[in-house]
Amino acid sequence: MPPADNARFLVEASKTRSRQARVRAEEAVKAAARRSERPTVVGIANAASVSRSWLYTQTDLITAINQLQQRAPAPHRSPRHAASDASLQRRLETTLERNRQLRDQVADLTRKLETAHGEIRRLRTLTPPPAPTVLGP
Repeated sequence: MPPADNARFLVEASKTRSRQARVRAEEAVKAAARRSERPTVVGIANAASVSRSWLYTQTDLITAINQLQQRAPAPHRSPRHAASDASLQRRLETTLERNRQLRDQVADLTRKLETAHGEIRRLRTLTPPPAPTVLGP
């Protein structure tokens, strides 16, 4: 007996899930429209329990979200702990001082490396190369 063809049930279940997701997303957009806060795609997707990627495929819903965003401008966010000018100036001075220290260190290490290379060259010219060794009786 051949296996039963259950594909139609899978297709129907997929369509049902898609319709339910669509209804949830539409309801989330309507709820966002009733609120005074600025909606986001992430917020709508979370509220509707759908993925953002799926929501982005629904161009009419994305258009509606964009229109709601235009209606409610983004809130002005003041920095929590804005650095003062004095603080920024001190950080700049500290960074410049560290930069100077590192440049001095690199110059010192370069001089030491040049000295070491010169010493290696001098020792090579003083010492004759080793004689070849002969193996065997």
